[in-house]
Amino acid sequence: MRRQNKKIIENVTITGIADKGRAVGRTAEGQVIFTEGPVPGDVVDILALRKRKGFLEGVVKTYHKLSDERTDPLCPHFGVCGGCKWQHLSYESQLKYKYQVVKDSMTRIARLPESMVSPVLPCDDVFFYRNKLEYSFSDKRWITEEEVNSGQEIQQSSALGFHRPGFFDKIVDIKTCKLQDSRSDEIRNFIREYTLAHGYTYYDVKQHKGLMRNMIIRNTSLDEWMVVVVFGQEDEKRITSLMEALCKQFPFINSLQYVVNTKWNDTIFDLEIQLFHGRSYITEHLGNVAYQIGPKSFFQTNSKQAVKLFDVAVSFAELRPEDIVYDLYTGLGSIALYIASKIHKVIGIEEIDPAILDARLNMTLNNIPNALFYSGDVKDLLNRDFINQHGKPDVVITDPPRAGMHEKVIHTLLQMEAPKMVYVSCNPATQARDLALLCEKYDVIAIQPVDMFPHTHHVECVANLRLKKSL
Repeated sequence: MRRQNKKIIENVTITGIADKGRAVGRTAEGQVIFTEGPVPGDVVDILALRKRKGFLEGVVKTYHKLSDERTDPLCPHFGVCGGCKWQHLSYESQLKYKYQVVKDSMTRIARLPESMVSPVLPCDDVFFYRNKLEYSFSDKRWITEEEVNSGQEIQQSSALGFHRPGFFDKIVDIKTCKLQDSRSDEIRNFIREYTLAHGYTYYDVKQHKGLMRNMIIRNTSLDEWMVVVVFGQEDEKRITSLMEALCKQFPFINSLQYVVNTKWNDTIFDLEIQLFHGRSYITEHLGNVAYQIGPKSFFQTNSKQAVKLFDVAVSFAELRPEDIVYDLYTGLGSIALYIASKIHKVIGIEEIDPAILDARLNMTLNNIPNALFYSGDVKDLLNRDFINQHGKPDVVITDPPRAGMHEKVIHTLLQMEAPKMVYVSCNPATQARDLALLCEKYDVIAIQPVDMFPHTHHVECVANLRLKKSL
């Protein structure tokens, strides 16, 4: 859409929520238009910015009417940091629209009946539910629209917080976040105050310089805490000074670590992390299983809701003491270890090497003798030789990444014909695509959505499959 053709679409009633949480409505002519910000029931004017095949995209310019489904957001940074985009939508409505997303995917893509999808299993704690947050330092703070419109002179300053969506080099300075226990705020704000007061430089992503780069704060339901500070350059004196200050200020930190990252990218998985104080891990309990979580560990970020998710998977699997279970895309073996005591043996496959190391460590920690973990791509490892070696599974549990399962994996599963399959997914659309293929030999018995991330559009989904009796 050329600039001169951009126009205001007036009095658009928002009727639903579409992919990635975007609001959707229609023009007077019936054309679909997507935007960010409003909720169903709002009536808005939208500036159309882009014309796509069959729809428009734009930004809201004016609100004429606010929906009855709205609620007051708790976080003062709502609408600026880019997280918790549904915080202004009542939780009851959030669950309704997540259910709608799952239902639409399953009926339109997988061609399953609507009755197959159960209501979303809600989260008991809709705030302070995360056990991990990652923050970034920047020498360029995001300037809010209110500041720009105030008419006052604005000084560019450093920031510690979250990336502003769409701006890789701008950070929203976060004073309070309602996603993690308030101790996370205390730690983050102290680090900001200390580093700025003592002249520590913040990272400039364009110039690739600056001492303070990133930080990770993890906690568990056992009230154990881990802080990992990522520095952008070597400066032993300043690093030691900050670490000592953190130890003194926050004696409850069980694991204080740091790493120096001088690479252009932010990943620390290929770097050696230094333990400054305490243990190299913190401990979480899910059910009867203890998990040691290190700075690089992949773990469910909502511990309480993870138990509900796992219990759904266990219920669907109808596990027996003699069962052999394959756990595909096992991560650090969280589900595999959770079910090990109920079955004969479980075999987990995961592509990420550090996750498999964690799985084996936690297997030993819990004295679990009947689990095996293999590192590699599922599409490469899961073959006839692997099945002959470990035995045909009675149950397959699969929890792939957002992209879903590779077609080669689906082909192998169809050839293997395990009697039961439980498919856990964080993306209902790709899950529905895979289910449509698996329906060649499987009946889908039930779909249970689980809300792991309140105030976002994300929803986990567990599918229960059984091999068709005619086979």
